[in-house]
Formats: sequence, structure tokens, C-alpha cells
Amino acid sequence: MKIIPGIDIIANKAVRLEKGDYGKVTEYSSDPVNVARAFREAGASELHVVDLDGAKTGSLENLDIISRIIRESGMNVEVGGGIRTEERINIYLEAGAVRVIIGTAAAENIAFARDMAEKYGDALAVGVDVKNGAVATRGWLSDTGENGVDFCGRLASIGVRHVIYTDISKDGMLSGTNLEVYRTLSMINELKITASGGITSVDEIKSLREMGIWGAILGKALYAGRIDLKEALKLGGGE
Repeated sequence: MKIIPGIDIIANKAVRLEKGDYGKVTEYSSDPVNVARAFREAGASELHVVDLDGAKTGSLENLDIISRIIRESGMNVEVGGGIRTEERINIYLEAGAVRVIIGTAAAENIAFARDMAEKYGDALAVGVDVKNGAVATRGWLSDTGENGVDFCGRLASIGVRHVIYTDISKDGMLSGTNLEVYRTLSMINELKITASGGITSVDEIKSLREMGIWGAILGKALYAGRIDLKEALKLGGGE
């Protein structure tokens, strides 16, 4: 299982939100590039970066700093936030991202997700952010009303290979992740599921690995010292 440290960015700074609330922001570093380098020095080869400003506005608000992270970190970087057109997918792929994440664009236009999955394959992921069971969009400020698990099934049926599933109620709370939903999602054989949101302990990492979950994104638990990245990487096994 891939262990993937995460960096969320607002105004060129590394931050974390609580339950996706832009009014509850904790700043961890004014230099996200140094944060990425520290993850790399700990042994991580994968990195998850989200432009939270872009997720809300639909623009590439932090493109310059994210491009620097890709260029200078030496890691396999996947990027999301505000990527709602094929042009923006290509901007990040040309900047060196290994995978680009679409969220709102897929939830609001399933045909777009199908076309991009067919064209970009493993270089595309769909971020499925779920609030009260329903798929959330536009920086978690709106929702589609569609059940998150059902939506993942639809994504598998149209050829999407990677899904990053976040239970927003768990995100940034250090209260544990939603193991039950990942157990359900692990049954969708066509998808490589990445768990995101609330992973707080090494026991949860073990459980996710045993389920066959493809990847696990670690955020606040790393910043708060609740999980040691080197230990997590050993538990993940890198596959």
C-alpha cells in the first residue's frame, strides 16, 4: 500500500482544515517546498498536494508553488484543486505531476470524467469527497446529493482507475478514519482506492492495508506528531 503524505495549500502556505471548513484553518508552514523535502528525507516517494484556494474558486491559484514542489521535491506528486478542464490537467502533467485529480468536474459531468479516464488512464484520479454521505463539490461548499459509494461504482463502470475517497467529517479531526466505508469500497475490484481523511493511528494503516486499499494519505496526523512517517512507510510496504 502506498503511504502518501499530504500538503494542502492556501495562499502559498501549507495548512490543514477541520472538516473542510475554510474558517478553521491551521497553518503549518510558510514554505510548502521545505515540507515536501522533509517528507522525502523521511523516505516518502509519493506526495499528495491540493490547491485549496483553487478547489473553492475553480482557478489555479497556487500553480507556481505547486510547480516548485513538483520540480524540487524529487517525489511522485499527484495534484488536485480547481482542475476542471483538460487544459488544466495538461498544465500540471506538463509541470511534472504523475497524476492529476479532478473532483467537481467529475461529479458535475460524468461524461468528462469518462473521456479524461480514457485519454489519461493512470495519470488521472477522481477525488470523491463525501459529506453526510453525499458527494461534495466546489471546495466542499456544495453537494450533488449522490451517495459517495454509488458514485465510486459509476466511476469504475466508465473506466476510472484511481479514486481518492475522503470522508469530510473525519478530515483534520484526528479522531480516526471511516474504516467501514473503505471496507465497502475495497470490494469494487476495478478501482484503486486511496483512503483520505482522519487516518490517525498505525492500527488504521494496518487495517487499510489488510483490506487491499491501494493508498493512504496522511495529513494532520503527521503534522501533529500522531503518526511517524518512517514507521508508516514500513507498515505500508510501498505497494
